[in-house]
Amino acid sequence: MTDDTKSRILEAVDAGFGDQVRFIQDLVRLPSQRGQEHTAQDFMYKALADRGYAMDRWAIDLEQIKEHPGFSPVDVNYDNAINVVGTHRPDQERGKSLILNGHIDVVPTGPTDMWTESPYEPRIVGDWLYGRGSGDMKAGIAVNVFAMDAIRRAGFSPAATVHVQSVTEEECTGNGALSAFVRGFTADAAIITEPEDDMLVRANAGVIWFKVEIRGVPVHVQTATTGSSAILAAWPVIEALKGLEAEWNSRKDQYRYFEDLEHPININVGKIAGGDWASSVPAWCTMDIRAAIYPGVDPVDAAREIEACIAAASHKDAFLSNNPPKVTYNGFFAQGYVLEEGSEAEATLARAFESVYEGRTLEAAVTPAYLDGRVFVLYGDCPCLVYGPRSENIHGFDERVSLDSIRRVTKTVALYIADWCGLDPL
Repeated sequence: MTDDTKSRILEAVDAGFGDQVRFIQDLVRLPSQRGQEHTAQDFMYKALADRGYAMDRWAIDLEQIKEHPGFSPVDVNYDNAINVVGTHRPDQERGKSLILNGHIDVVPTGPTDMWTESPYEPRIVGDWLYGRGSGDMKAGIAVNVFAMDAIRRAGFSPAATVHVQSVTEEECTGNGALSAFVRGFTADAAIITEPEDDMLVRANAGVIWFKVEIRGVPVHVQTATTGSSAILAAWPVIEALKGLEAEWNSRKDQYRYFEDLEHPININVGKIAGGDWASSVPAWCTMDIRAAIYPGVDPVDAAREIEACIAAASHKDAFLSNNPPKVTYNGFFAQGYVLEEGSEAEATLARAFESVYEGRTLEAAVTPAYLDGRVFVLYGDCPCLVYGPRSENIHGFDERVSLDSIRRVTKTVALYIADWCGLDPL
């Protein structure tokens, strides 16, 4: 790629950046929590179709993926769990194919009065664009769309197939990216523009979601000592799981790239509910829990440890020993992955990065969060480069993403497309 071509592409990103920011704001205004993704996906379908891509849109079909080793169990309706893919195909395939992937789903906002402004009304303050999903990861979806736009604005077209994917279920199962893979969308490399602070993800934890259900003995509060509170009975289970968390963290030296992390494994009680009446001893309690696991650990084996941990804690408790908790799996059941060093795909990203970041070297990082990269690496034999903009407070209040970082990431991805796929003149 000549210096003139690079300059034209970088200038094209700048020329379209105002539209790109407005695109992100439009996406943020469309709440796309679980079960509500379809309106944002309608927006994405039209945006990609208007650009002339060959379009595919479908709801995740459990029958097509439930036997796949990467499947995560679900207990929700998938009617609105829509995937959208727009595909560019060249007149003649000369370069290497590419998937540009991002997820449209966002996590709940929590109490909206704890946000400075409405979470779904995007606002810009200095270098920051605020709003739920702004960083995680609607800015990344916009990067993928507008990097391709920049190639075209500069007078070129990728000389290889490029699939621009907007998938769902990344925040809870990973079944969206898996569904796209099973549907036949594969490539020589993939980029996922997650908010990774301008770094490349080298290794990524797996995740398990599970529910613990406890039944108590309800009585009137005046005779509370004759009953058994399901809510209070949850405490020894929580304590035991925190002990398991400590045990798993003590094993970090056994797992490459995780040995230097202070606390790579978190077992999080993310939701708890129980009881029906303030004057009744609670008859029930449920906890929704998320546990991280190291790459290479089979979720089946981790689940056995979790169940053994809860069983041991229950055996020591007078009530739970006769009323054991029930454990079910209702979301992520996903392995982690390691992106092996030395691939041509990574070297291509490093070159693009250095061109944009004025000589800085692309850094790699390890994340204990879930990423859809596992679908490509574990099941598609496809190098997946998870690299994206600098963000703060994702999953928290006042989520925000850096506009300068978005611009740089878009330029990097655009140069990557040009180098990896090759270019044809329009």
